[in-house]
Amino acid sequence: MIPDQARPATPSGADKFDDEHYPAYTMGRAADMLGTTQGFLRSLDEAGLITPQRSAGGHRRYTRHQLRLAARVRELVDHGTAVDAACRIITLEDQLHEAQRLNRSRRPDTELNTID
Repeated sequence: MIPDQARPATPSGADKFDDEHYPAYTMGRAADMLGTTQGFLRSLDEAGLITPQRSAGGHRRYTRHQLRLAARVRELVDHGTAVDAACRIITLEDQLHEAQRLNRSRRPDTELNTID
C-alpha cells in the first residue's frame, strides 16, 4: 500500500482535464465544437467578453468556461440578439449570479429559513 502523499504544487497533466480554466482548445477546435466561425470567436474577444490566452506562437487558446460563455452568446445571437447586446446580457447574468452567491454566503442560516 502506498502512503498518502500531499498533492503536488503544480497540477499534473491529468489534473488539467478537470480544470475548466485551463486553455486547452485552439480557435479552430473551439469554433468546430460551437458550430461557429473563428470570426465569431474573434468578435467575442473584441467585445471584451472572452479574452483567450495565447500560446507561445501567439495562437488563441480557449477554456471550457469560455466556451460555455460563447455557446450562450451563440444561442442569443441565433434568436436575433446582436453580438454586442448578447455579450452585455451574459456579463450582466454573470454579475447577478456572483452577487447572489455572495449574498447567500453572507446570510446567517436563520435568515434562510425565515419567510415574511
